[in-house]
Amino acid sequence: MSTAIAVPALASSTPVPRLLRCYALEARHEFLRLLRTPMFALPTLLFPAMFYVLFASLTNGSASGPINPAVYMLAGYTVFGVMAPGMFGFGVAVATDRDSGWLRWRRASPMPPAAYLAAKLVMAMLFAALVYATMAAAAVIVGGVRMAWSAWGALALVASLGVVPFCAIGLFVGSLCRAQAAPAIVNLIYLPMAFLSGLWLPLMLLPALLREAAPVWPSYHLAQLAYAATAQPHAGSLLGHVAVLAGMTALFLLLAWRRLARA
Repeated sequence: MSTAIAVPALASSTPVPRLLRCYALEARHEFLRLLRTPMFALPTLLFPAMFYVLFASLTNGSASGPINPAVYMLAGYTVFGVMAPGMFGFGVAVATDRDSGWLRWRRASPMPPAAYLAAKLVMAMLFAALVYATMAAAAVIVGGVRMAWSAWGALALVASLGVVPFCAIGLFVGSLCRAQAAPAIVNLIYLPMAFLSGLWLPLMLLPALLREAAPVWPSYHLAQLAYAATAQPHAGSLLGHVAVLAGMTALFLLLAWRRLARA
């Protein structure tokens, strides 16, 4: 004898304001949940600025040819910072939710199916904006950075939207890994990717083989957009970098969707 449990589905005729409220509440709770998690919030918000202060304090904002080291590092460490909310906020959280059965419960609830991922995306973008704010404060106070408002705005746009490809990568990692392994695997991807993209050290200081392989990493392409936003030397076409990031986002979303659909 089996008992069927009827779960109310969200009707397609649900009023739009009510639907939007569902998405807004889900995003708010997800953001507050991670903001109140010190193991996530403190490293995400403070480590990029700490690294920047450590190295930018040695430059005092002095320019070296076409490169202003303080501004160049601001762009690079901002990209380093915005990678974390996407990769850890999705990778670790999704793996934990899978192991705990939370994702299966969500499928059985009347909540809009896309609200789960939409909330995490909004959370990642808000954290990326906070990372940018802390980096901007450190750049002005310690690095002595002075830029046009248009440059600050362009870098803010790159930071806020640039988190999206790393959300897709994090989602794919979370769809593959168990909760216990996810933090280590994300770190094994996150830290080497940042180094090999030239975010910690300029690419010209790396061996030729690593310089030639740098375009493999999405962080490299986002860094070039950040350098362009701050009027620093950059390589390649801006549209080309955007296309690569969009393609990587679509690829990892597809891979993650196929994994989660079978879960």
